[in-house]
Amino acid sequence: MENTNTVTRADLSQAVYEEVGLSRHESSELVEMVLEEICSALEKGEMVKISSFGTFSVRQKAQRIGRNPKTGEEVPILPRKVLSFKASSTLKDRVESGNK
Repeated sequence: MENTNTVTRADLSQAVYEEVGLSRHESSELVEMVLEEICSALEKGEMVKISSFGTFSVRQKAQRIGRNPKTGEEVPILPRKVLSFKASSTLKDRVESGNK
């Protein structure tokens, strides 16, 4: 059975609050600062590597021809940037084994 729970910013802040001992406000600010730093790096096209977690990167996709599934008509798909994430082998192993 698939787990449909979602971890939110508030959950991350709560975890920092409980584990690190910062105030709730400081914990929330810390989580926001980390997320903002990741976003800023990705906006600049930089790669973000988090040891034992994974790598976030931005790739440029070239223009290509797609097809409208309803009509079968060919439609150009414009070039764009896409965000990709490659999980580390450590994270993959943890997910596979179900460890927390």
